[in-house]
Amino acid sequence: MLDAEKGVGEKLDGKKLSIGIVQARFNEGITDMLAAACLQELAALGVKEKNITHLKVPGALEVPCALQALAETEKFDALIALGCIIRGETYHFELVANESGSAVTRLALDYQLPIANAILTVENLAQAQARQEEKGRDAARVAVEMANLLSQLA
Repeated sequence: MLDAEKGVGEKLDGKKLSIGIVQARFNEGITDMLAAACLQELAALGVKEKNITHLKVPGALEVPCALQALAETEKFDALIALGCIIRGETYHFELVANESGSAVTRLALDYQLPIANAILTVENLAQAQARQEEKGRDAARVAVEMANLLSQLA
């Protein structure tokens, strides 16, 4: 029987996992905090530092390309996308948010590889700052939980 439903207090185990992280540099103050929280949570979940690959790319639109390169290596149990898109005065926000989000989802389905999407899409800097740490930790937990779930199904 598969343990597909984790209880809130149940410990996620990342000891045997290999995780890839792709971080956008645009809005680097926010994405650095996302990455720090994510890495801290991965360590707390038992993921060994030597089993984490952390890449940086210019912005959210470049994240999927790097995720795809990592997925094609077949070395990872899960991937994590980190970025921050803050609404501006033009349509560019919608374009970047929609395209990066749909590309991340498409890659996860195409490669049958869990990808935790922590590319923040917010109205302003204050909203990004309010979410940066929790979303970084959440991405780590999602990656570990989904990697373990898919390995049970294999």
